Amino acid sequence: MIAQLAGVAVFEVTSDDGHIPNSVTCRALANEISQLHYENLLIFVDADRTQSLWLYVKREGHKAYPREHWYFRGQPGDLFLSKLSSMVVDLSEFDDKGNIEVTKVARKLKDALDVERVTKRFYGEFYEEHLRFVEMIEGIANSRDQEWYASILLNRLMFIYFLQEKFFINRGEKRYLQRKMEDSRRRGTNLYYKEFLKALFFEGFAKPESDRSETSRILLGEIKYLNGGLFLEHRIESENTNIHIPDEAFETLFVLFDRYSWNLNDTPGGDDNEISPDVLGYIFEKYINQKAFGAYYTRPEITEYLCEQTIYRLILNRLSDGSLPGPERRFETIGDVLLHLDADLCRKLLNILRELSILDPACGSGAFLVAAMKTLINVYAAVIGKIKVLNDTNLTHWLRTTERDHTNISYFIKKTIITDNLFGVDVMEEATEIAKLRLFLALVASAESGKVDQLEPLPNIDFNILTGNSLIGLMRVDDDEFNRRQNNLFIKPYRQLLEEKNRLIGNHRCATA
Repeated sequence: MIAQLAGVAVFEVTSDDGHIPNSVTCRALANEISQLHYENLLIFVDADRTQSLWLYVKREGHKAYPREHWYFRGQPGDLFLSKLSSMVVDLSEFDDKGNIEVTKVARKLKDALDVERVTKRFYGEFYEEHLRFVEMIEGIANSRDQEWYASILLNRLMFIYFLQEKFFINRGEKRYLQRKMEDSRRRGTNLYYKEFLKALFFEGFAKPESDRSETSRILLGEIKYLNGGLFLEHRIESENTNIHIPDEAFETLFVLFDRYSWNLNDTPGGDDNEISPDVLGYIFEKYINQKAFGAYYTRPEITEYLCEQTIYRLILNRLSDGSLPGPERRFETIGDVLLHLDADLCRKLLNILRELSILDPACGSGAFLVAAMKTLINVYAAVIGKIKVLNDTNLTHWLRTTERDHTNISYFIKKTIITDNLFGVDVMEEATEIAKLRLFLALVASAESGKVDQLEPLPNIDFNILTGNSLIGLMRVDDDEFNRRQNNLFIKPYRQLLEEKNRLIGNHRCATA
């Protein structure tokens, strides 16, 4: 035992042979220890202290749900540090006699290692704000498009709030949107949307600084070019050129947003008012999807479990099917693979990851795609962490070249996964917009706070996430519209590019989430 508080115990576990046991043994040991300490955390460490497995078991009645978290020396530590920060117990949480309830301590472990990152209270308030916001939009005749456009604007603004929290806007200005509202009011009434926001969307984030007008550069300040399609002119905007939204709509919206802490990390920091990107999917699937299509929000632990069961099994099968160079090696769990990583296994895993395609044929707002990304990150991070301690010339050269070409290795990993491995289709265009947004936020989260130079332009994933019916086909193919939206970056027509992409997907192994 290395730590204990109010009966919740933390154990460091080592074995006589110096290796971390397989998953079956680890879970059996956790079950035995729970007879002595019902709430516990086991940290399995190898003899060289280069890798560890943190095992937490969530218990609900008679059911147990093991949660495994690996850490390898050399892998990026941001996510792991955020988990640790959630376990911290502040002195103010103890009573006058220096005691603390066991339930509070146990909750710390649960919040750090098994957390549903949605805020129902925020959803309730956001729901009311969305209804009010829709009523204030003028200039859109179609009521359905009016509701949709409200969601588009709110999604963009929430995205910017996340950027503000990471100090990525105008040299780290955390109240950029709010200050610009004050500046706008001094210039005149109801100019915020018309003059500022449209310039921010379509000039600031959508164009490199050299392509922006002088007026926009002065008005906006230092805004990083992001690309990615989020801030291109939407169909609703091009079809309704006289949209008007009063300042009041945004003032009350910012009052709501300011009551919450906006967090881009994959795990929470412990703030009761903390909003993470997962809330975007929760809002969409609770508010829009259920009404029209009967789709429901899927809890993160469910999506993550299903992705681990399918993706990890696919990787294990690929390792043992004899199609890769080198001797066949059979493993029962992905944990066993990561425990025995050597240069040969690292090369095989990199080859498998490059060829892997994961398709969610009804992706909704991207819950399974985000979970799949996190599942693959675990493998990538373990491989890269191991390469750093291996004495293999080719692997070391590959890693150094990658680090030289990308200022942030975590960004490179996520970008590679999002562009090369993940594909999704959904019948609702609004849903695919949210799915892309959540993947973009995951990329932005990789950059260190305040280091805006680590932000690369967001990748184009219009062919990864498509609107359509998986049983029938695309809902709409419009060559002119697609080419216009891409600012003539593509010479080939949409249909031809789609056929080529489908052929590419067909040549890959495909895991269905």
